[in-house]
Amino acid sequence: MQSQILPSRAALVDRIALQFEYGQNLIVLLGTSGLGKSYMLETFITDKYNDFNKAFVQVSAQMTDAQLMSELLEQSFNSPLIDHNLSLPENYYQLLQQQPCGPCLWVLDGGRQLSDEMLIELELLSKNSPNTLYIIIASQSKLALNNAVEIYLEPLTLRESKMLLQWYFTDLPYDEDPVFSTFLAEAHGNPSLLLAWQPSEHIADIIVKDKVSWRLHLLILMLLIMLLIIGLLYKSDMTQWWQQYYQQEETQVVNTAISIEQVSEPAIKKNDSIINLNELEVVEPDIKAERVHINDVPAIMQSLTEPGNTVNVLDNDVDDSTNNKSSVSSDVKSEALKVNTAEQTQISQDNIWYMQQIDTNSVIQLLAVTQQEVSDNFIAQFNLQQQTHTYQTKRNNKIWWVVTFGSFESINEAKSAMDTLSAEVRKNKPFYKKISKIKQEIALVDQ
Repeated sequence: MQSQILPSRAALVDRIALQFEYGQNLIVLLGTSGLGKSYMLETFITDKYNDFNKAFVQVSAQMTDAQLMSELLEQSFNSPLIDHNLSLPENYYQLLQQQPCGPCLWVLDGGRQLSDEMLIELELLSKNSPNTLYIIIASQSKLALNNAVEIYLEPLTLRESKMLLQWYFTDLPYDEDPVFSTFLAEAHGNPSLLLAWQPSEHIADIIVKDKVSWRLHLLILMLLIMLLIIGLLYKSDMTQWWQQYYQQEETQVVNTAISIEQVSEPAIKKNDSIINLNELEVVEPDIKAERVHINDVPAIMQSLTEPGNTVNVLDNDVDDSTNNKSSVSSDVKSEALKVNTAEQTQISQDNIWYMQQIDTNSVIQLLAVTQQEVSDNFIAQFNLQQQTHTYQTKRNNKIWWVVTFGSFESINEAKSAMDTLSAEVRKNKPFYKKISKIKQEIALVDQ
């Protein structure tokens, strides 16, 4: 059974079955390209007449009448012996005598590729078949049939168009969005056009301009011009001020320090007489009072005689503290690097797992968030580490983390797995997604 079908399409399937019940053995389903005729036929042959022998043939321009006859008879009978020199009705009658097959349902998609001879044989066989034989043909234009019931497939209404988009797209814009409303109107209810919606291509980057008055810009410009004029008028005065500030007159340098030799000697001879150190006269320089320098002679001598061990010790302490800080910083960086490497390794392993899956397989998407911490907490909360995989994709210039469950070859397997999920997990409304679509989304990250 098809996973989803719109209400109007489901009603049309019931209407076709009702026409067969009323005795119409040949029905033609008419509709333009993209309205979903093939989907309707698949739904009909799946849901209706489960006790019939069913045959579904996709008619192409390269298929001959002999190939079409072989396809119909091989799907209706068990290993039939077909005589290609006979027509379709003659082979059908002959095979019925050999092995009765019960009621049959034939569904042909692409009726405009049928030849006129095959149309005549199908119409003749539907009228004169000794057993129950229902034939339904889908075509884009009318066929050369006289006794067939024609049913037209109408476009979707606006409400069903939105419903169809909601099944396939989870982040649709509001109905008032002008781009979205125009897209719905121009699609004219055609499902193939509606499913061509690309959300990322219809996002408008709206830039709100600053509402600054032009008068403010004019005022700022006038102030700048005024400042420039003032600077030009007083350029000479400013230059003179800078020269006075930086090029001051050099003061006379007077040596007031006492040499080590003078301190070490107990006395100094001057004019052939002994003079004590305390009686040493010092020449006072002629300097202004506010600029007199006081020299601490004992402090100067002590600084000259002390060893430089203290400096070395301080240097060692600084080196040790610097080494300790650098070691702690390197440890923090290494731990952060290990965490990032582990996360990247996990993402790479999941990407390899997705790439190894078959494109036709399906998974169940459980969660899609923009923070990896939220996805990790979700998996840990419900103990899904062994059943889930996570991949990264890009939407609206943001990185998303998407959590999926399992890998299934058919929709039925996926539905069975969906029933095993807990009610709390299904609160997020998980849905099915093809592996081929996931591979496309993974490729968006590198673009």
